[in-house]
Amino acid sequence: MLFVVFFLGPGLLGLYYSFTDYTGVGDPTFTGLTNYEKLFGDEQFYSSIGRTVLYTVFAVPAHYVVALGISLLLVSAATRFRTAARVLFFLPWLISPIVTGVIWRWIFGENFGLVNYVITVLNLPRQQWETNGDLALAVVILASTWSGTAFTMLLFIAALRNIPKSYLEAAQIDGASAAQRFFRITLPLLRPTSFMVILLGTLGAMKEFAMVQALNGGGPGTENMLIVQYIYQTGFERAQIGYASAVSMVLMVILIVIAVVQMRFDRREDLS
Repeated sequence: MLFVVFFLGPGLLGLYYSFTDYTGVGDPTFTGLTNYEKLFGDEQFYSSIGRTVLYTVFAVPAHYVVALGISLLLVSAATRFRTAARVLFFLPWLISPIVTGVIWRWIFGENFGLVNYVITVLNLPRQQWETNGDLALAVVILASTWSGTAFTMLLFIAALRNIPKSYLEAAQIDGASAAQRFFRITLPLLRPTSFMVILLGTLGAMKEFAMVQALNGGGPGTENMLIVQYIYQTGFERAQIGYASAVSMVLMVILIVIAVVQMRFDRREDLS
């Protein structure tokens, strides 16, 4: 029942709207493939897809590396420090994405931001964190890594605890260095978890919205507008529900393709 109410029903309704000119008011009129024809000639659609892919390419590895590094430190840390460290690192995950965006907007604000204040004190040139597209995207990636690392850490900590210590101890007795033990034992045994982290991270990054909307609204201008922001703007600010539904359907197909490709790649690795 929940699947029908929260997924299947809205999905089918969105599919129907994608073939109409629905604006949110009045009855929708069937227009066939008009929305899809318009979509594939829409430069802003391609721009938002490209920026979303760029964000995903940098954000997912950042989440992975930071979360794995912190997880390794927490697993090997002394018990008395472990609890306090976990609380410290998990706090950002408990903060809503909107609040996260507001916090990072305050930190990196061009006029009154904390970072530019420190830069000014050090007699260094102020940075255009909001009006420089690349810097604005970098701030989004930093904020995303800060807020989203905790969930990934949970997965890695659980996986690290399941690695038999005897494997690492035997390798150490044989003279393997810490780096060799990590790359030849720990990392290969983490592969199922790594696959899950990369898959969930990729799908989550492709659907990122709330935090980015609160942080910079896809700015400067529409340069860093992600695809879900474009859907929101098109549907609710321009009242083009039908066209926004068509974009949503295309995004859904992209996400399904990504998931299928990653799962097949993982299965092929298992067979080899």
